[in-house]
Amino acid sequence: MVKWDDMEQWMKKQQLPRGFEALKDTGWVERYVKSMMANAMPEKPAMPGSSNAETFETHHFIVIKWKLPRGVHPSSLRLFVREDRIRIEGLPEQKRETIELPKQVYPRVCRALCQDGVLQIKLRKKPFDRRYYETPIRY
Repeated sequence: MVKWDDMEQWMKKQQLPRGFEALKDTGWVERYVKSMMANAMPEKPAMPGSSNAETFETHHFIVIKWKLPRGVHPSSLRLFVREDRIRIEGLPEQKRETIELPKQVYPRVCRALCQDGVLQIKLRKKPFDRRYYETPIRY
């Protein structure tokens, strides 16, 4: 059983309001939780060069529209697909474009079309498996 004095000491260490003052103003709880979440979950770094890609998501597909840079001919492009991202090669100066996908996809089920200076990529999403699988426990 935790004594109230121990709780106040803990709250003092956490720089939280003392005693019943904590129950009057609940804003400190929100600030405390926000700071805990900000420290616990680091921001994901942005992928370089993926600013000109538009991503659309339907029930079964992910569609990406990527505008070709000037001077790039569609026949010089190479498209590589992974479960979590795509990579476009064949850009000027040996550059690559990497676009991270919002959901996992089947890499081999992909269609790409270049039309009017826009590369359109259609990827089939992997379904979310809700089944449980039993795993033996060692002891």
